[in-house]
Amino acid sequence: MNPSSSSSSSSSSSCVGFAEFYETWFSELQRVVQELRGSRRVEAMEKVMRHHHKYYAEKSLAAEKDPLAVFLSPWATALERSLHWISGWRPTTAFHLVYTESSLLFESHIIDILQGHRTGDLGDLSPAQLRRFSDLQCLTVKEENALTEELSEWQDSVSEIMGPGAAFSEKIGRLVRIIKRADNLRLRTLRSVVGLLSPQQAIEFLIASAELLLGIRGWGLNHDRPYRK
Repeated sequence: MNPSSSSSSSSSSSCVGFAEFYETWFSELQRVVQELRGSRRVEAMEKVMRHHHKYYAEKSLAAEKDPLAVFLSPWATALERSLHWISGWRPTTAFHLVYTESSLLFESHIIDILQGHRTGDLGDLSPAQLRRFSDLQCLTVKEENALTEELSEWQDSVSEIMGPGAAFSEKIGRLVRIIKRADNLRLRTLRSVVGLLSPQQAIEFLIASAELLLGIRGWGLNHDRPYRK
């Protein structure tokens, strides 16, 4: 077997392996979130966080083996890929989710809040929390923009990749680093958002986040089903 054939076989194997992990991860996400929804306990919340950490650890290994496959994410649905930013969700989506959930809960409890009753949920974010969220969002946007620019520069270097004597492995290595930095930002943002919330609010956020991921995947699978027969 020639080297290129061996490399292709290895990439295909790693791609299949992560695709299987991806399916299992979503099934397990549904289970741990059901546990969190039922118990509303910090221990269950920590289990959800560990589940997210496991995803990025496995994805990092897959990116080292085949960054192009990870970037394209063939295991994801068409809908999921249409929402991707560097092979995953955009970190600032977490802030939009917090604000959306907060607005919905605030409206549903507005009478209680106006009467001075504290609900303690996401609709009851304090002014200090909102300021910290705003500061964190600004920092996250800056990191997103820097990574977007770095990816654009990488894509602009395609002529160098295909040129004579091109250092292909070096260019692919740069893509691996971009993917890992994007995933690191996603995980750090998730942890930071949870850290700014009370336990009750963090639990509500993690449930809403999981429902969003599972809902998008479910819609995507229904859309893709006719094309996968």
